[in-house]
Amino acid sequence: MSSIAEQPCYTLINIPMDSEPINELQLKLDLEKGDTKTKIEALKRTIHMIISGERLPGLLMTIIRFVLPLQDHMVKKLLLIFWEIVPKTSPDGKLLQEMILVCDAYRKDLQHPNEFVRGSTLRFLCKLKEPELLEPLMPAIIACLEHRHSYVRRNAVLAIFTIYRNFEFLIPDAPELIAKYLDGEQDMSCRRNAFLMLLHADQSRALSYLAACLDQVPSFGDILQLVIVELIYKVCHANPSERARFIRCIYSLLNSPSAAVRYEAAGTLVTLSSAPTAIRAAAASYVELVVKESDNNVKLIVLDRLIAMKDSPAHERVLQDLVMDVLRVLGSPAFEVRTKTLALAMDLVSNRTIDEMVQLLKKEVMRTAGGEHEDAGRYRRLLVRTLHACSIKFPDVAATVIPVLTDFLSENNEAAATDVLIFVREAIQRFEPLRPLIIEKLLEVFPQIRSVKVHRAALWILGEYAVSKEDIEAVMSRIRAALGELPLVEAENKRAAGDKPAEDGAAPTSAANPAQLVTSDGTYASQSAFSTASTGKKEEKRPALVQYMMDGDFFIGASLATTLAKLVLRYKALENDATKSNRMQAEAMLIMSGVLQLGRSGLPTKAMTHDDAERLTVCLRSLACPTPIIQKVFTEGCRDALSRMFAAKAEEDSQTQKAKEKPGSIVQVDDAIQFLQLSRNLDLTGGAGDVFEQSLSVAVAGRPGAAGDAPAPSALSKVTQLTGFSDPVYAEALVHVNQYDIVLDVLVVNQTEDTLQNCTLELATMGDLKLVERPQPIVLAPRDFASIKANVKVASTENGIIFGNIVYDVSGAGSDRSVVVLNDIHIDIMDYIVPATCTDSDFRRMWSEFEWENKVSVNTTLSDLREYLAHLLKSTNMRCLTPEKALSGQCGFMAANMYAKSIFGEDALANLSIEKPMHKQDAPVVGHIRIRAKSQGMALSLGDKINSTQKGPQTKLVQAA
Repeated sequence: MSSIAEQPCYTLINIPMDSEPINELQLKLDLEKGDTKTKIEALKRTIHMIISGERLPGLLMTIIRFVLPLQDHMVKKLLLIFWEIVPKTSPDGKLLQEMILVCDAYRKDLQHPNEFVRGSTLRFLCKLKEPELLEPLMPAIIACLEHRHSYVRRNAVLAIFTIYRNFEFLIPDAPELIAKYLDGEQDMSCRRNAFLMLLHADQSRALSYLAACLDQVPSFGDILQLVIVELIYKVCHANPSERARFIRCIYSLLNSPSAAVRYEAAGTLVTLSSAPTAIRAAAASYVELVVKESDNNVKLIVLDRLIAMKDSPAHERVLQDLVMDVLRVLGSPAFEVRTKTLALAMDLVSNRTIDEMVQLLKKEVMRTAGGEHEDAGRYRRLLVRTLHACSIKFPDVAATVIPVLTDFLSENNEAAATDVLIFVREAIQRFEPLRPLIIEKLLEVFPQIRSVKVHRAALWILGEYAVSKEDIEAVMSRIRAALGELPLVEAENKRAAGDKPAEDGAAPTSAANPAQLVTSDGTYASQSAFSTASTGKKEEKRPALVQYMMDGDFFIGASLATTLAKLVLRYKALENDATKSNRMQAEAMLIMSGVLQLGRSGLPTKAMTHDDAERLTVCLRSLACPTPIIQKVFTEGCRDALSRMFAAKAEEDSQTQKAKEKPGSIVQVDDAIQFLQLSRNLDLTGGAGDVFEQSLSVAVAGRPGAAGDAPAPSALSKVTQLTGFSDPVYAEALVHVNQYDIVLDVLVVNQTEDTLQNCTLELATMGDLKLVERPQPIVLAPRDFASIKANVKVASTENGIIFGNIVYDVSGAGSDRSVVVLNDIHIDIMDYIVPATCTDSDFRRMWSEFEWENKVSVNTTLSDLREYLAHLLKSTNMRCLTPEKALSGQCGFMAANMYAKSIFGEDALANLSIEKPMHKQDAPVVGHIRIRAKSQGMALSLGDKINSTQKGPQTKLVQAA
């Protein structure tokens, strides 16, 4: 290994790559005869050369003679860097004679009247690894403990701590010295450094000092309090009997003005005590932190700590009393914080607190009703879903939630209204006593609904659960009012002619039938329709249901026909008066035929589809010629299907909940106890033993596995060869991917007999990758090798390429630089994608919003639909959102939705549509996969990954054949 690579590094310096070649003779002249500015520039260039691997022994004495005596602060800062990196020993390991003069300069700087010079010198001494240089300086370092300025004193403590840790023989009485110094020190930063040293060097003295000033800890500064919390944590874990001694101190630190101290104290208190009082105090401290801290990252971290506390059954009972305090976090505007807060509150809510929680959530719903922020709609939907979950989990509160949520049906936010309808549908199915209330609220808000999807779902609910004669008549009245004048085609023709259609049976207003108006002075006036025809035509609005159909959406007409068929068939079974039932039947058939006639009239912007027309015809026939089978399908079949869907959903939720629960570890009384340290060469169980323990033991010991064992995963599998074996410089890279960072550990081998100077690894990137820093040049001796590290930042989820070359100089080969081109390193998108889950409504919303789509054709030899889906999920890290029951069975085709999320928060949606040709049994599946994402790179990269992995099963099948 090159000596350059073995040297420790403490300081990172950016070296300009386009700097001109440096002449050592010119540097020497500048250092000797130049002014202060020239000497500063020459010293900087000297530092750059030494970091690059050059050895300049001729400049050492020059710098000592002509630069060291200068009193300029910039020169002194640069000299500290120079003394840090310059070789201080000869090749045989002995200290250079010139360093005696440097040591004397150190001593003078430690006695300098300027506190900055003293303090910076003390910080530099922490980096020295030569005890011969430090030994003469010890009296001056100790004397700095009494300096008037705190900057010098705290750096003196750090210097003594570092020297004691590295070379204890130089100052064996350091703990005693620092303990005495700590008793008389008043500056908080100096006390913190001194206490930190005692914590690591002599814990007993630190405990003695803490015991002496235990009552004064709340008045200490936050930096010292943090170290005290660390000491208490270590001591109490090592010696549990000390808990009673320091637990009161931790309690007092929960009231510290510093947020960091409160956070650490709460975490320490939870680990030291499981008493309900301690848990409640720690949780209350966490909640206060979340509420008062403005940084969203801090809020999320502290919420994670509360969620971790909840996982303990003993802690969960205590946290249940704080659920209302947790809900105070909803005041944060960040949507992620609110999401995590509501999820935590749902896990903690109980019968005692559900009423208060629902009241607070209802206030939040009201507060967001007029919100204009972009996250207001998402937050409103989140509140609706939370109230939905509360009502299902605690049925007693459903009656208070329903009136609030039904008001959302009249909003423009279609997504929130859809969530409300999903809740209403489940509530009306589960809670039979609430059905009259829900029907009443739906009828009340029905005229104000503005969305066709909401209207359609509301019609289905009303048609399915209006079971009494009064409810059926009320629903029919609402439908007649929502349609206006019948028949629809005649009403539209009148509207086109300028006449105002009659509403709910009223006579139309025309020129022959003037309208009676009341003027401002109370007298009557007549106004002809001719005088207002122009304005009335513009202001006239069609009824909502008619407007949908005039816009070409006749699916609402088919849904209306189904609802009317259900209502009429149910009304005929309830009403004994044949005249009433026949009148309602005729009215329903008139509405259906009017919708059918309107769809075929050519007046709407789009004609009615064949499916909608057929559905309307079926509903007409079911009323004209009702049979017991048809009546059962319309009145019972839909509700039975809904019940089965809810039952399947409940079963799926229970299975998911069981999967989340941690399996209990059951240990039998006669099980053998395995000691990892004692079982290196002996299997205590006499059999295979614990595979994990054995593999861990082998990995720690570095021993190869026994013959016949399966090969263990090795880091060598991630090695990428960058150059050929016959190139002058051989290079290979070990790629480490760690979330947002990619670390390249490049091994460079000089395969020539020449010394390679300024050997530089030059890298560039394609895609959303960014090279953090350029690798520094090195010098490679003949047949030598070195390791170069390069860091790359990842900004988004897409396939990236890292490419480049290695350039170097050879002594005596002229001015031309030699270049070795490297192979490309491909960064896989799968390192950043993780399976995720979302609701069906969220999937549909994102599918409609995302603008980038990539359609990939299926090209595989797999002949089984489920096998291809499993292979696709495994190779893309996506999760199938389609329920397992929907995928069961064999019907020759399959459709499934898949979802994944990147570590950068990007969403990836995919829809799989495949089928198996029926003419041949072993024919491969065909179809396509549609990928949608918010960014183009995500969609294209995921499509490329699917294309490349579709060839995987083919190779396996060929080998099997």
